[in-house]
Amino acid sequence: MSQPATPPSVPTSSAALRLALLEDDDILRDRVLVPGLTRHGFDVAPMRTAAQLHAALEQRNFDLLVLDIGLPDGDGFTLTNQLQIGRPSMGIVILSGRDTSPDKVHGLSQGADAYLTKPVEIEMLAATLFSVARRLTRPDTTPVAGLAEWQLQDDGWCLFSPDGKAVALTQSERRVLMCLWRTCGKLVSRDALLTTLGGDMGLEIDPHRLDALLHRLRQKVQDRTGMALPLTAVRGAGYLFIPQG
Repeated sequence: MSQPATPPSVPTSSAALRLALLEDDDILRDRVLVPGLTRHGFDVAPMRTAAQLHAALEQRNFDLLVLDIGLPDGDGFTLTNQLQIGRPSMGIVILSGRDTSPDKVHGLSQGADAYLTKPVEIEMLAATLFSVARRLTRPDTTPVAGLAEWQLQDDGWCLFSPDGKAVALTQSERRVLMCLWRTCGKLVSRDALLTTLGGDMGLEIDPHRLDALLHRLRQKVQDRTGMALPLTAVRGAGYLFIPQG
């Protein structure tokens, strides 16, 4: 049996996707969306008006935009169309309380990459944003027959199934999965994963926490992708992660 791998260092910071969040509901924006999306690794710039967005765009570029349709100083559909024409490289996700088919069709026809309705699970919103970002940066990527495999985003915040479905990861899930990913095909000991989960502070982690985290991660991956996470537990030793089937 191969020897358990030594845990690689996992970066605590990386070039996060820059996200403009345009939402005029202060409580939803500041108490739910901002902390939730930050927890999934996004660099979030919150704002409540179209004017604030235009001002921000003069100072910096954004990879992604989440916006509501009903804005205090404009129409989200019109804004979407303007931005799609003027900034085609920026991914746009509409997040609205209007859930009728005509609204969804109109939003997508104006140039939105995705249309989600409130209330939305943060993990679903994050996964959608990662999927949009991936499509924009890999427009010519197509699966190769017989070579389909799982992919982990470079900064570790999102896992993609072989058919391209996205699973947004939390900080703890990211740490553990990056440790497994960097040693693909090699046995990683439980102690190594516990050390990784403890982070730079060297915190002592209860082994049951690791078990619970992996159980939740397996279930989340199954729910989001319809496929099992390619992670094998080796009794009394550790885990093997083999992304290519």
